[in-house]
Amino acid sequence: MKKLGLIFVVALIVFNLNAQEKKKYRIACIGFYNVENLFDTYHDAGKNDYEFLPDGSYQWTEERYQKKLENISEVISKLGAKTVSAGPAIVGLSEIENRRVLEDLVAMPSIKDKNYQIVHYEGPDVRGVDVALIYQPSLFKVVSSRSVRLSIPSERGFFTRDQLLVSGTIDGEMIHVIVNHWPSRSSGEKRTSPLRCAAADLTRSIVDSILQTDADAKIIVMGDLNDDPINESIDKHLRAKGKQENLQQGDLFNPMYKMYKDGVGSLAYRDSWSLFDNLIVSQGLLGNDRSSYKLYQTKVFNENFLVQQSGAFKGYPWRTYAGGAYQGGYADHFPVYLYIVKEAK
Repeated sequence: MKKLGLIFVVALIVFNLNAQEKKKYRIACIGFYNVENLFDTYHDAGKNDYEFLPDGSYQWTEERYQKKLENISEVISKLGAKTVSAGPAIVGLSEIENRRVLEDLVAMPSIKDKNYQIVHYEGPDVRGVDVALIYQPSLFKVVSSRSVRLSIPSERGFFTRDQLLVSGTIDGEMIHVIVNHWPSRSSGEKRTSPLRCAAADLTRSIVDSILQTDADAKIIVMGDLNDDPINESIDKHLRAKGKQENLQQGDLFNPMYKMYKDGVGSLAYRDSWSLFDNLIVSQGLLGNDRSSYKLYQTKVFNENFLVQQSGAFKGYPWRTYAGGAYQGGYADHFPVYLYIVKEAK
């Protein structure tokens, strides 16, 4: 096989794409991970990063920072790797402090050989965390990128993460990826819901601008949306539906909807699971015609090594900190990922 890494002979028992014969398929893995406060140990001017300094409340030392990088890079190295040995072509990330931490991350031994490149813009978030995207240039060719800011006139002094649009090609096919981290519920779900609806409207406007140029565009909306698939922001404002048979023109499809209904979550709070981490696709990625890339499968990466094994948070995602105490874990969210496939010619 070529190092390109997208050619993969798929066993029938794995994909069941053809009941009569084995075929060759091109397959790509695309993921998203809220890495929970990936800060370096230095103060960035204008950012409220004081907790994550060596003398801050979290006593964020170089040793702890390096352990965090090791943990996150380990996850990325294993994301989808059981099916695609090349690993994810694209990974969207949230809660990234700056480009420096991204450069440190992609240089970690477990993923250094993938030569991940970075797309990142500094945003206005008060804590200084941004979204970003890393990609393997042998698998994904970036054509353009831009950062889109959410402005809500009625909310003076409100700043949140920018939304990141990256357009590029996988095996010659244009894919548009929108990386999100919508406003949190920290002031209460009901009070903050309008903020997430506004964020959803912004994402929807980005989607619409792409679809106006190409009605069959392949778009992936990913991110920590701080809402579940059934919430108004996703269902009504983003128009991401959970059942393909209900899709109207321009609607998006949310494969996480069924997972949520089945009780699958990506984060836990007070013994209740939520599925805030979403991978949502346009209709250009749906259908049974595999002459071009189509969505095959979407998953939550909740492997056992990512799960807290004891204590008050047993069964939760294994965090870096819990209850203010250092745990040495990964993040408070599980990653999510999907496969797109097409028949090889």
